[in-house]
Amino acid sequence: MSMGDIGSGRTVGEPGGNEHGGYRIRMLQTAYDYFWWHRLWLPKNLTWTDLEDQDGRVYAKASDLYISIPLAFLFLIVRYIFEIYVASPFAKVLGVKDKVKLRAAHNPVLESFYKSCSKHPKQGDLENLSRASKITVRQVERWFRRRRNQDRPSLQKKFREASWRFTYYLLAFIAGIAVLADKPWFQDLREVWKDFPKQTMIPSQYWYYMISLGFYWSLLFRVAFDVKRKDFQEQIIHHVATIVLISFSWCANYIRVGTLVLVIHDASDFFLESAKMFNYAGWKETCNNLLCGLRFCLHRHKDHHLSFLLEQDERSDKDETDIPDEDEEEPTKNGVVSNGHSLQNNNHHKAE
Repeated sequence: MSMGDIGSGRTVGEPGGNEHGGYRIRMLQTAYDYFWWHRLWLPKNLTWTDLEDQDGRVYAKASDLYISIPLAFLFLIVRYIFEIYVASPFAKVLGVKDKVKLRAAHNPVLESFYKSCSKHPKQGDLENLSRASKITVRQVERWFRRRRNQDRPSLQKKFREASWRFTYYLLAFIAGIAVLADKPWFQDLREVWKDFPKQTMIPSQYWYYMISLGFYWSLLFRVAFDVKRKDFQEQIIHHVATIVLISFSWCANYIRVGTLVLVIHDASDFFLESAKMFNYAGWKETCNNLLCGLRFCLHRHKDHHLSFLLEQDERSDKDETDIPDEDEEEPTKNGVVSNGHSLQNNNHHKAE
């Protein structure tokens, strides 16, 4: 046993002891130091020491960002209450109604395949399922079509989500204008870079930034439970990229330009979400007028988000047409099929 072993507190036979732990700590410290290397973040001839609070000047710090996580959970609570007590009644006022969907009949064999294997069975699977469940292939196809329609989000759910985002973006835009209206860089963009990065932070900027960051954290936390569109992965990337950009701009003290970017995005987003709300309510003309106004004001800003204006949001899943078999009659009531479509030429047989 060496004096080193005694001094380190290791017993004989311990391979390496705390040396491996110390090595990992040094590696983490090296990575941490490199990440916060001032040459990566700040202009030449400036270090983090120059941005320490002094002489009444307060600068942004990375530790300020921690509060955005509790704010995100607060947003989730407020959103839950809002959707129940505000968005749902408002949907009824605007006449947002869900389509009546035919439910798939109870079938344990098909249900098991649907949940564990695939929602879109191939031809070979259809034939196997037909034999296993003792129904025709066409009936299996129809069962899967109805089952997929059952899982698609309702119009009211889409409306509630859009109304929540509309409310936030509208209030955030108003708050952003209130925060920036009396600031010199709101009128003169040259003031954005005056004395950069040694620009003191003011409380209104702090809260505008942290609330915005908390909101995008809340969107990321809820994305798995919200309406899943075809660009689901792109949505996640968008939310993560937004959080990274807001955090980076805060740490590097790009606060002045950051607040301008935030307010511009909020201005376009509340127009977009309001257009979605009226679209879900069936107010097509109002929807188009809002989007035309948005295009006029912002020209081509964020045009990729306005693609759903040719007539519908193509990212949303559409209900599949449920065509009955020739030997199956859909139940009707007062001339209307149970899935909500009118029954025409009821007294005539289909042409062979």
